[in-house]
Amino acid sequence: MTEALLQVEGLRTHFHTFSGTVRAVDGVSFAVGRGEIMGLVGESGGGKSVVGFSLLGLIDPPGRIEGGTIRFDGEDLTAAGEARMRRIRGREIAMVFQDPMTSLNPLHTVGRQMDEVLRLHTDLDAAARRARSVEMLESVGISRAAERLSAYPHQFSGGMRQRVVIAIALLASPRLIVADEPTTALDVTIQSQILKLMRRQIRERGASMILITHDLAVVAEMADHITVLYCGKVVERGPADTVLRRPAHPYTRGLIDSIPNPALRKERLNQIPGMVPDIRNLPVGCNFRDRCPRATALCAEVEPALQDRGSGQWAACHHPLDAAP
Repeated sequence: MTEALLQVEGLRTHFHTFSGTVRAVDGVSFAVGRGEIMGLVGESGGGKSVVGFSLLGLIDPPGRIEGGTIRFDGEDLTAAGEARMRRIRGREIAMVFQDPMTSLNPLHTVGRQMDEVLRLHTDLDAAARRARSVEMLESVGISRAAERLSAYPHQFSGGMRQRVVIAIALLASPRLIVADEPTTALDVTIQSQILKLMRRQIRERGASMILITHDLAVVAEMADHITVLYCGKVVERGPADTVLRRPAHPYTRGLIDSIPNPALRKERLNQIPGMVPDIRNLPVGCNFRDRCPRATALCAEVEPALQDRGSGQWAACHHPLDAAP
C-alpha cells in the first residue's frame, strides 16, 4: 500500500437504545492509501454505512463513537470539534450518499446546490463558481450543462441525478470520497457507466475513495484493496486480487460464491445459509459460526483475532480456507 491518507484504528460506534446497545462498528481497523480505492463490503446490517458516517462525524444520538482513532492525513478526527468537521466535510472528505433520488434537495435548483458547496469551501467569485459548476457537470457527462444548472432534481433521471451527486462531491477537489452504495438504485447499464465515471474521476484527480457496497462484482471492477465486515467487525482484508482469488475467511468465500454466474443459467444461485445474528445479542466466540460449514467447538468458545496470512492479507478465522478444516 502507498502512504496512508486515512488510518482507522479500533473504531467503535455504538447505538444505545431502549432494547439494548447496538455495536454497529466494534473495533474496526483499516487504512486507505493516497490515490487508492478501498472496497468496504458485507451484507446489509454489517456496519458499512456506519463506518462511513463515523468518518465524517455524522453519528447522531443515540449513536456515539465510543473509541478508536480516525487519522486523516495525521489528524485525529475523533478529537476534532464540530466547527473543524464542517470545514473538512466537502472540502477534504466528501460523501456520495446511497440514494440519488433523495440526496438532492428538491426545493433548490442543481446550480444553487452546487454553488453552495463552492461558497462554503472556496474563495471563488460568483462567475468563477458558475464556470466551475458547468465544468463539473460536463466532466460527469451531462450535456447542455449551463442550461441544466437552472433545472430541479425532479427534471433529471435517476442516472443523471447520481451524476450530479458525484459532481457535487468532487466540486471542491476533496482528497477522500466516501461512496455509500452509489449505484444501488440504478439499472445495470447506468450502474456500469457510473462506476467507470467514478473510477476515471478519482484517478484523474489523484483522490482516494472508500467504496461501500454489498456487491463484490462491483468491488472486483473498482477496488485496489478490500475490507470485509461482518456484524461490525473486520473478518478479512487485503489486496483485492488476493482476497477475490484466494479468500481465507468462509464468509468472504460465501459472498464470492453468491455472485451470479451467467455461464450457469440452470444452476441454483449459491447463498450463505442462515441469517445475520441479532447485533444486540451476539453469540460467544465467532459471530459467523452458526452459518459456517467449518465451525468447530473452538469457534463457539473463542473469538478469532485477525491473523496475517501473508502478502498483506489478514483474516479472523480459526479454520481459514487455506488450512485443514
